[in-house]
Amino acid sequence: MKLIDGTKISNDKRAEIKEKVALLKQQTGKVPGLATILVGKDPASQIYIKSKIIACKNAGIKSFHHNLNDNASQENIIALIKELNENPNVDGILLQLPLPNNKNAYDCINAISPSKDVDGLHPFNAGLLTLSKNWDEIIKKNILISCTPLGVIHLLQKSNVTIEGKTAIIIGRSNLVGKPLSMLLLANNATVIMAHSKTKNLKELCKAADIIIVAVGKQKFLNKEFIKKGVVVIDVGINRTTEGLCGDVDFDAVKDMEVEITPVPGGVGPMTITMLLSNTLKAFNNQR
Repeated sequence: MKLIDGTKISNDKRAEIKEKVALLKQQTGKVPGLATILVGKDPASQIYIKSKIIACKNAGIKSFHHNLNDNASQENIIALIKELNENPNVDGILLQLPLPNNKNAYDCINAISPSKDVDGLHPFNAGLLTLSKNWDEIIKKNILISCTPLGVIHLLQKSNVTIEGKTAIIIGRSNLVGKPLSMLLLANNATVIMAHSKTKNLKELCKAADIIIVAVGKQKFLNKEFIKKGVVVIDVGINRTTEGLCGDVDFDAVKDMEVEITPVPGGVGPMTITMLLSNTLKAFNNQR
């Protein structure tokens, strides 16, 4: 087994971002600004937000955090978003999901200016991604792309994994990971299979793939029965258990196999926040 070290790749990218932010400050006297919005006091969301604020500080990016009560209305959230849209010091806006009390996140995401949508979830940015012909066009247009899928591609590229011409299967079809990731893999000339809870013969499909990305939120879902020799496995899952964090892959069951794999923790997780910083820097440059 060969590990894909997401922590190292993430740290290298963050160092690069920090250098670029410092150069911007020297040249323009300004730095990118990221506004985060947390509704309620969900413990996991609080941890994620804290990590993002610390990462911003370390990269030299300004952080503007807003914490709203559980009972904040959808109108309250959208009013804050519109205020941040107009704030020239804010280049990126991140609304921490999920929202409490079954609030409609879709309408709130739509209220974010596409130019400040550093989570890449606004229909405008999702549309730009879908309509892009290839990876070069995506890079040229500086499209704001959902952070986790972008992080997965960065991991593959920096690990010298060939994507072009390979068969890649994504298990999970969420708007946050599965769907945008399929577009990114297609842009890199992979043959993409989208699998989900209704997919038949999943084990056989996985065994025919060169790259497996699993994002289903079920601990130890993928075991050695799904995996062939030489495959690359990207584990997007983060599941909290009494024994600590684990992924969607049964890591212990596959660790003796000849595979290349991301661990949990230390794989995709660090890349998500890193790509958020990258998108904030990208948004800053796009708006200027």
